[in-house]
Amino acid sequence: MKRHNFSAGPCVLPGSVLQKASEAVINFDNGLSLLEISHRSKPFVDIMENARALALELLGLEGKGYKALFLQGGASTQFLMVALNMLEKRAGYLNTGTWSDKAIKEARIYDDIYEVASSKDANYNYIPKGYDIPSDYDYFHCTSNNTIFGTQMKEFPNAPIPMVCDMSSDIFSRQLDFSKFDIIYAGAQKNMGPAGTTLVVIKEDVLGKVSRKIPSMMDYKVHISKSSMFNTPPVFAVYTSMLTLEWLKGLGGISAIEKENEKKAQLIYSEIDLNPLFKGFATKADRSTMNATFTLANEDLKETFETMVKEAGINGLNGHRSVGGYRASMYNALTLESVGVLVDVMSELERKA
Repeated sequence: MKRHNFSAGPCVLPGSVLQKASEAVINFDNGLSLLEISHRSKPFVDIMENARALALELLGLEGKGYKALFLQGGASTQFLMVALNMLEKRAGYLNTGTWSDKAIKEARIYDDIYEVASSKDANYNYIPKGYDIPSDYDYFHCTSNNTIFGTQMKEFPNAPIPMVCDMSSDIFSRQLDFSKFDIIYAGAQKNMGPAGTTLVVIKEDVLGKVSRKIPSMMDYKVHISKSSMFNTPPVFAVYTSMLTLEWLKGLGGISAIEKENEKKAQLIYSEIDLNPLFKGFATKADRSTMNATFTLANEDLKETFETMVKEAGINGLNGHRSVGGYRASMYNALTLESVGVLVDVMSELERKA
């Protein structure tokens, strides 16, 4: 039976990517596994260069002063690296969920952090609006999509200072003016590949403006100077991310996948709104196209629903403990067919009830 993977991360990956990656593990270069080759060899250097170039191409940032890096440590390490490289006196953060809250905590190790706005008062079920960004701060930080709570920024401010964005869970999923951002970072395991690498896209002219000494491994300028290979890179994660970016380009890029993502989101949210057995968690205006969060109106139906979900081959639907209920993560490689299977189960539950 086909499995329908709604896991929040690591993500569902395209079948063609899984096939090519698995073949490379067995034989990539004249009998050598991808896991055995030197990261300094030409075959892997070419992979790294191609992956970095594809990231900039798909984001529309080629020739605009940006560099793409594939680093380690997950997006959580970027909470720290952003502050180390950018924070001199004070920075403004938009607090829209667990991950932005953690980013704030890490940045406060180094200096003063100001929350320009927060939705913590309603357990992060909406995106704050109408806030001011002080023009004398070092940078403004936001999180584009909140996986746990199912909210997403639909518009971004015209910040008077450098803007940093954690796009871990919706990068490459929708068209944006990515040139509005000075630093974008994203863990690969949502829309790009397996866990183990993090894409960081940096506008070079925002670096080198802090007075502190930065450890080499945490210095963006060092990683840029070494073409993202200052230390041994995560070979398999970078290779699989490259394959996924090639797959996305072959589909027609971000504009093409955005249309599919909108269809998937419309299908499931229509069911949530029309089916009296389910309640959406996020405010409608701020609903994420990547992560639909919802609960049962009647918990007595929990066992029946979850049995039906399992029988349909649906995986990874449980919500985060801070929200409860269910979370359908619909990343780029999840098919409309899979969303249809889930919606059919939800509709069938209503008929049975």
